[in-house]
Amino acid sequence: MDTLRIAMVAPPFFELPPTGYGGIETVVADLIDALVDRGHQVTLIGAGGHATKARFRRTYAEPQSDRLGQAMPEAFHAAAVAEILEDLDVDLVHDHTLLGPLQARSRAVPTVVTVHGPVIGEPAAYYRMVGCAAHLVGISHAQRAFAPELNWAGTVHNALDAGRCAFRTVKEDWVLFLGRCTPDKGMHLAIDIARTAGRPIRLAAKCREPEERSYFEAEIRPRLGPGVEWLGELTAPAKWEVLAAARCLLLPLQWEEPFGMVMIEALASGTPVVTMPRGAVPEIVIDGETGFVRNRLEDLPSAIEAVGALDPHCCRQDVLDRFSPQAMAAGYETVYRRVLSPGGRASEARAAAGLIGGPAPRAAGVSRR
Repeated sequence: MDTLRIAMVAPPFFELPPTGYGGIETVVADLIDALVDRGHQVTLIGAGGHATKARFRRTYAEPQSDRLGQAMPEAFHAAAVAEILEDLDVDLVHDHTLLGPLQARSRAVPTVVTVHGPVIGEPAAYYRMVGCAAHLVGISHAQRAFAPELNWAGTVHNALDAGRCAFRTVKEDWVLFLGRCTPDKGMHLAIDIARTAGRPIRLAAKCREPEERSYFEAEIRPRLGPGVEWLGELTAPAKWEVLAAARCLLLPLQWEEPFGMVMIEALASGTPVVTMPRGAVPEIVIDGETGFVRNRLEDLPSAIEAVGALDPHCCRQDVLDRFSPQAMAAGYETVYRRVLSPGGRASEARAAAGLIGGPAPRAAGVSRR
């Protein structure tokens, strides 16, 4: 395959790869290294520094993590990206930011945009307006199903370099919640479920933004006590250690998760996932093999007990088979070729469907129990 010159635009909030929270940044870092290994020339445009195999152009001297959720860092970053791209000779731009698609119309080369969030309501309307100029990539079939009419160029599952994960076959007796401190992740429900199951629970979560802190004070702090341990936001290697040691990852999701990196992080650590069939869960967790997927909250305590029969090796192998950086890079290569081909602009991209690159996803077989 011919070498492609790719400008990879990361959000301005964390360095690549991140040391703690930063699911998008982890995915982008792994994608960059896999693309370089496959012979492509990648220029990363981001904030702070980086530890990837790409060439690097900086917008902010320091990552803007303390301003996460504010508009100005995104706007400044987008303006700086436009200026940097004027001096770069690339075949395409691959953008992972929110405001990046607004500039796609003015570029001489195609813009591929990975949609990392939900496409429901206002976000769907936004991508509908900018999608005529940008080629959108979904991170799951479930995500795309909410807005199938958008200008999708393909679906590529997120991936993980399993080599960075700790792996244990002997688990401890507690369960783990790992994610953001928000109601839609269901942390308060996880505490209640673990108590019903008679298992201790450890809570590792990002809790920086005002909404996250408010939720913590209203729902989490009152539930802390015997058997409930608050770990806060973990950085590597502490995160990998707790993921590998936990009996299971417990995620009583209350929203349609577009993907869910924490699930493949747990599986790569040999830790099964107990969750609900929301969003992309059925594309990630294989019910009865790598975890248990239950429709009802009241069925999750018994699932926590049942995970002892699952094989940690099977959990890890599934990540190696289906969610490797190499499979992700191959998927994006196919997208790149599609949008660069003479007939592969918006008209054909709209018609594109299915998982691009890598093996087809396995059905999760959601239990009705």
